Parts: sequence; C-alpha cells; structure tokens
Amino acid sequence: MKEFQATGRRKTAIAQVRLMLGTGKITVNNKTFFEYFPVESNREQAIKPLKITDSLGRFDVIIKTNGGGQSGQAGAIQLGIARALVEFEEELRGKLKPEGLLRRDPRMVERKKYGQKKARKRFQFSKR
Repeated sequence: MKEFQATGRRKTAIAQVRLMLGTGKITVNNKTFFEYFPVESNREQAIKPLKITDSLGRFDVIIKTNGGGQSGQAGAIQLGIARALVEFEEELRGKLKPEGLLRRDPRMVERKKYGQKKARKRFQFSKR
C-alpha cells in the first residue's frame, strides 16, 4: 500500500502526517481524532485540507505531533495534511494554494527583553 508522508509546523508545534488510502480513520498520537481534539474549532482547522479537496473519507491519517499547544498542533497538522495531499496528487495544489493551506505560518512568540515586563510591555514610567 502506498503511503504519503509530510511534515507540518506552526509556532513550536511539529506534526508528522502519514496518508494512506482507506476508510477515513484519523489517529493522533495513538488516540482517536475526537479524543485528542475535544475543541470543535481545532478539529475543523486540522481537517480543512481534506474537506476542501473532497477527500474526507478516502484516506486513513496517522499523525504524530509534539510541541506547542492544541491550536499550534492543529495548524501543524493542517499544513502536514495539505503537503501530503499534494504529494499524493499534484492537481490538488490548485485547490489548496488559493486557500493558503500550503504556506507555513511564520508567526512566532516574540522573546522577552531585559528591562521590560514582557516582550513589548514596559515597567511603569515614573517622572519623579
């Protein structure tokens, strides 16, 4: 059986995605998809590439993810699935690219600077 692999990243989360032709079963870190993502919005975000390409029940998806939080991992899975779908069938790029699903989100957390409370927030200024 042919298998298509891709890696997705978002913030500090990394997801390794494996697509195989099957019945539509999705497994994340050896848990069911609904068990791993209890929040509906994260589930929707993660499987958006499958919905756009009308291939929701066509593939079994096995995902290993770590780092970041739920939202970051959902974004990483989204990019990984999109890349794996393009590897499966190059014509799907035309549907995924206009939706921005093949672009890695470059936004990262800005580091805290010395002499400040957070990355941009400063301590209260006192003139006297």
